This record gives sequence, structure tokens and C-alpha cells, in this order.
Amino acid sequence: MTELLVRQVGPMVTVQDRGRKGLLHAGVSGSGPMDGPSMDLANALVGNGADCAVLEFAGTGGVFEVSEPVRFAVTGGAVDIRIDGVAAFPWESHHLLPGQRLAIGAMRDAVWGYLAFSGGIVTPPVLGARATHLRSGLGGLDGRRLAADDRLPLGRAGAGPLLAFRRFWQQVRGPIRVVPGPQDDRFDAAAWRDFLEEPFIVSPSRDRMGQVLDGPRLHAAGGHDIVSDGTVAGSIQVPASGRPIVLMADRQTTGGYPKIATVASIDLPRLAQTPSGRPIRFAAISQAEAEDLLIDGRRALADALAGIAEKPPVATPS
Repeated sequence: MTELLVRQVGPMVTVQDRGRKGLLHAGVSGSGPMDGPSMDLANALVGNGADCAVLEFAGTGGVFEVSEPVRFAVTGGAVDIRIDGVAAFPWESHHLLPGQRLAIGAMRDAVWGYLAFSGGIVTPPVLGARATHLRSGLGGLDGRRLAADDRLPLGRAGAGPLLAFRRFWQQVRGPIRVVPGPQDDRFDAAAWRDFLEEPFIVSPSRDRMGQVLDGPRLHAAGGHDIVSDGTVAGSIQVPASGRPIVLMADRQTTGGYPKIATVASIDLPRLAQTPSGRPIRFAAISQAEAEDLLIDGRRALADALAGIAEKPPVATPS
């Protein structure tokens, strides 16, 4: 079996796939990628199916080797990639041969990167997925972040071409769109004015579970404690501190703080990729509008996937 050898690694590198489905009622978080479209694009560039597991990293990737020839691709944003010191581009696939070192540096103007290998990472599935959930130690490699000298198994993949995009994947810009609720009625007009008219800053207090926002303190006139109820990705909880917390991929399945709004699914990856210190604004939309935007976003992603084509051969000096 082909092995992926970890020589050096960044502080937040985990195995992720599409996550666990249908287990929230049992208290099992779905986990999965912080930026699903970028993960899908990475898998497509190396000829994998959408359910294959990849490495997700925050900030810095690391240094990797393989025991057999593979194809790889890195997506998520701009990042320095080198094969034995020779620069390579993100958002397209490349060959990596035994004995070569793949070095992935720091993300620029983004947070989360995705490293896919042909054949996918084939650690044992746990509860139907290979996704790592760090708080509960589920999935991935022993339920933890990767460390130097780790070895991961890769699936077998047939020969295939190197691929790149004819049409680049472009996320929208502008305010982060939210659907009010489910406890929007606990916040008065002054809180809603601050929430929708004032900027917030993405704070450094963030991980795969959630991210805290700095800005105007939001007061829940109806109180900051509720009977715990279910959460979804993008729930915006407001504790007594008044600092909103956006729940992300590894969120808890229930929570006892009122949720002023929920980030529209189409914009959640964009929020996840916003670097700390950047300002954001919110705009309220209806649930129907959020659903329409998600359908449009899936069509745009399908178009991007359909725009993947074989890279032209590299010209060699005569």
C-alpha cells in the first residue's frame, strides 16, 4: 500500500472527508471540511471521488513524502508549494515521486488549505466517515492532529493526467448573509441595529469548533440563557459577554445560548476563510433566499468542476 510520510507538519493538520451524517441526535458532531467546495475541487483535480479523504490544514501545511508515485493538488487559497525546492502552483495537480519532498508553506489571504492525493487517504472509517473530530478523538489518525513521523495509508489510484481549471472557482464577496433565528426574538431593535449595521472583526479566538467575533456587544433583552436546543453549522450564539460565536464544522450538537441568526450555507466557507483581524458585515435574508443561493452556489461549483481539463504538456528545451 502507498504511504504518505509526514516529515514536518503545521499546527492544525487533520484528515477530513465530507463528515458524519445522521448522528446529531446521538450527540455526534458532523465534522468534515471548513471549506467544502475547496475540498471537492482538490479531490477532483487528482481524479478522486468527492467522498475521498484529504488533509486539511490551517495556516501552514508541512513537508511530505510518498512511498509510491501519486498525483496531488492543493486548494483553499494562495500558498507556496515546492517539490524539491521547485515552485508549483495551487489549484492544479502535480506528480510526486518517491524520494521527492513536497513542502507546503503558509496560506496567504485565506485560512484553510486542502491537500488531496490520488487514491485518497484511507485511514479506518469511524461511524461512517474518516473525518477527524478533535474534541472527541474520532476519525482520522487516532482522532488527532498529525505530527512529524506519522504515516498514513493512501488508496490505489490508476494512472491519470495532470489537471487544471479552465474556469477558476470564485467565491462571492460582500456581506455575510444570515437568516434570523431561531431565537431572534430575544434581541431588541437596538441589538439588531448593531448586528446588521456595525462591522465585526474576526478574532484570533477560533478553531474548527467555532470562531468569536469582536465588535459591538450584543445584548439579549430576553436573556442569554435558554433551554439547550440543537445547533447547526453557522449558528451564531450570543453568550452573556455579548461577543457572537459562529459555530463551525466541529461544533457541539446542542447549546444553551440564544442564537440571533444562522449564517447562510453558501457563505459559511467564505467566513471560515476570512483571516483573523479582518472586518466583516452581516446582511439578513430569508430562508427561501438562502436556499436559492445555495442551489446557485452548487451550480457554480458544478460548472467549476466541469471546467477541469488536462494540463498542457510542459515544453522541454530542444
